[in-house]
Amino acid sequence: MTDDKTIDGTAREIPGPAKPAHQAIPRRTWVVGALAAPLAMGALGLSLAQGTTFQPTPVEPVAIQALAPSGATAIKGTVAEIFGNKFVVQDPTGRALVETGPAGEDGKLVAKGEAVTVQGRFETGFLHASVLTHGDGRKILLGPAGGPPMGSLDWAKDRIGLGPQPDLPALTASVQAAGYSDVRITGRGPRHLDVAAKDRDGREHQLHVGFDGQVREQPAPPRPPV
Repeated sequence: MTDDKTIDGTAREIPGPAKPAHQAIPRRTWVVGALAAPLAMGALGLSLAQGTTFQPTPVEPVAIQALAPSGATAIKGTVAEIFGNKFVVQDPTGRALVETGPAGEDGKLVAKGEAVTVQGRFETGFLHASVLTHGDGRKILLGPAGGPPMGSLDWAKDRIGLGPQPDLPALTASVQAAGYSDVRITGRGPRHLDVAAKDRDGREHQLHVGFDGQVREQPAPPRPPV
C-alpha cells in the first residue's frame, strides 16, 4: 500500500490537510441530547417536573374513631394543635396525629382552628399525610413525587411524555383478577405502582403492581422499637 508521505521520485499533487473521517454518532447520544434539550432550559424543565407530579387515588374520609391500619385512608376535621411537622386533627369522634414530613417542619402548613382533609397511610398511631386539602379547596401533595429518579434518562423521558405510561384501568383489573378489591393507588415507581387493596377477607395489603400487570405483595414495614 502506498503512503502519501513516502518519497518515491514520482511527481504528484500534494494533498491538502486531510479531512477528519466522518464518525457516526451513536443513536443513544441523539436520544439523550433530544431529551436533555428542553430540560436544560431551567424553568421549563422545572415546570415539566412539577406539572407531572403523581397524585394518589382520592379516598373518602372516615370518622377518626374508625381509623385502622391502612395504606390509603383519610380523615376530615379541625386542626386542634400543631407540633412542628405534626398536627392534631379533631372530629366529633376523636383526635388523630398527622405527620407531614419535611414540608411541614416550619409549622406553617396548617393553622390552628382551620378545617382540613388529610389523606395518607395510617400505621403505628400516625396518619402519614400524602395529600392535604384546606377548607378553601387548596390541595397540597406531600412526600416524594414518585416516578423515575430525578436526573435519570427515564426521568427525562417521563417529563416530556416519552416514558412508559401506566394503563390504570388495565392495572386495576389485574389487581382485581388477583383477588383484591377496594384498589387505591398510593404511589408510583419508575415502572410500577404502589397500591393498597383488600383481600377477600377484608384485610389490607400493600401491593407492587408492575406496568406489565404483575402483582406481588410488598413486605410489611418494620415496626419501630417499643
